[in-house]
Amino acid sequence: MQGELPVVTLDVGRGAPRRLAVRVREGAGPPVVWLGGFRSDMRATKAAALDAWAARSGRRMVRFDYSGHGESQGRFEDGTISDWLADACAVIDRYADERPILVGSSMGGWIACLVARERARRGAGVGGMVLIAPALDFTESLMWDAFPPEVRQTLERDGVWYRATPYAPEPDPIRMALIEDGRRHLLLDAPLEPGCPVHILQGMADPDVPHAHALRILDRLPAQGARLTLIKDGDHRLSRPEDIDLLVRTVAAMA
Repeated sequence: MQGELPVVTLDVGRGAPRRLAVRVREGAGPPVVWLGGFRSDMRATKAAALDAWAARSGRRMVRFDYSGHGESQGRFEDGTISDWLADACAVIDRYADERPILVGSSMGGWIACLVARERARRGAGVGGMVLIAPALDFTESLMWDAFPPEVRQTLERDGVWYRATPYAPEPDPIRMALIEDGRRHLLLDAPLEPGCPVHILQGMADPDVPHAHALRILDRLPAQGARLTLIKDGDHRLSRPEDIDLLVRTVAAMA
């Protein structure tokens, strides 16, 4: 049985840097990079399954936790999209710089698209993206726009609102600073030009990121190289054995 990889650390930011936990599996081919979701971590089911595939296939794979997530330093409630994007860019630049394959789940799908845009500006690029229930612009489209007036008032008055979640025993602290920072990174009001193939996997029974959101993303992508696979009975996590098998096959075909 494959043992857990050791953690290496990477400091990101100036002044008081954020210390990130990273696991790197050595191997051949374009590096596969896991970009997790909101409050998720690199030990999650899909990330672990992809790492097991990489071990079997002799592929290089990089997993990490954003600041305030998992084994990385920091408080989750202090984080913003800008911070987590900077974390992802730093890890990729250090451990997966050569045409990485980005696998982004939920919020990680948004981070993946932002990483691709940032790398394109530098002439670096990415080799491809597999996006699982990608939550592009979620702080605006799936949070702020959907919040009732009383929640918006709480955020504007207190700066934070605590949202119950089925994915953790304690509520998610949603800060007004997260909403405001998210507005700096909105992507869906203009065409998306990632410069690489993109394959979206989306459950149609997803209560958190509706499949209409995936269709909106697909509409913004170039016709060439963009694919969407809808799983009619799939939920947000897409972590059933059949979902994991589909994910692994999709990443293997991209990589």
